[in-house]
Amino acid sequence: MIIKNVKVGYLETNCYIISINDECLIIDPGDEFNKIENIIDSLKPIGIIITHYHFDHIGALDDIKNKYNIPVYDINNLEEKEYTIGNFKFNVIYTKGHHDTCITIYFKEDKKMFVGDFIFKDSIGRTDLNGGDYKEMLKSLNKIKQYPNDITIYPGHGDITNLGYEKENNIYLKNA
Repeated sequence: MIIKNVKVGYLETNCYIISINDECLIIDPGDEFNKIENIIDSLKPIGIIITHYHFDHIGALDDIKNKYNIPVYDINNLEEKEYTIGNFKFNVIYTKGHHDTCITIYFKEDKKMFVGDFIFKDSIGRTDLNGGDYKEMLKSLNKIKQYPNDITIYPGHGDITNLGYEKENNIYLKNA
């Protein structure tokens, strides 16, 4: 799996274009359609995954959906189970707390999680915004603690991190 990150919008949302062979999935197309389109280049988009419905994660959603005529996958049509879409095999984990539409996409074979604004390096997403719930965040943090330490975490903003590092250093995860 090849992962390309393009920072989009004034909040520098991490939009990920992940590809296997010539197929790609677009995770959180937050803004700046042209930048995303340039990264996609000659790849064949087969779907868009939305980790949650805050404006900075969906700003270019309609443009991408309309240009490529591809489906959108989100909490409304994904259950907590394993999926295969094209060449991609992943699990969906509900990780509510930052927003009531939050999901994590876990590629078990590749040991990678795309978490949106659920977990950041040394922190978590805010729970005081509309749709946020600190009690739900604690449940989600406890759920994610059950996963192996060697998973790479791709957050919606900021730097890539590692679940083992977060279990040791992220005060919110440690105290959940």
